[in-house]
Amino acid sequence: MSTEPQFLSFKGLKQYTPEEGWGQVNAILQSHTQPASQAPVPENVPTLTEHADAQERSSPIFDPLINELFEQLRVAPSDELTQTWRTIAAEVNLLTQRMALQRELQERLLKLDQDLLDLRGNILSHLSDVQQAADQQLSSARLRAEVSALAQSKLAAKLTPKP
Repeated sequence: MSTEPQFLSFKGLKQYTPEEGWGQVNAILQSHTQPASQAPVPENVPTLTEHADAQERSSPIFDPLINELFEQLRVAPSDELTQTWRTIAAEVNLLTQRMALQRELQERLLKLDQDLLDLRGNILSHLSDVQQAADQQLSSARLRAEVSALAQSKLAAKLTPKP
């Protein structure tokens, strides 16, 4: 490995050095590319591709804040949005299932309503048939009662002596 540190260069990316503080990566790269007589580069400067733990902690350029930053960069972020999207996806799946169940229940309810209407129609038809049969029986009973009354009066007239 060369004595020159390796940096990732992105627009807006900043680098912290204890001597200079926060600075643009491009400016730091330019200072490192100048001749060695102008700006000597220490050999134990941690880079973005190396672990800071590899450097000795007694090093004069060791900074615990930088170490913490590198640790945070190495650890995968616990993205709250990812968890929220997972929750949303699960709830959408549940909503889809419930909507399918609702459609099925509505179809069953419509079929049940139709069955109820058919049963009501059948019951009313049977009640109408019963009413007609009862009316016929009532008419027959009245007719029998009238015939019976007429027969009684005729028989009574024949059986009574004439004066």
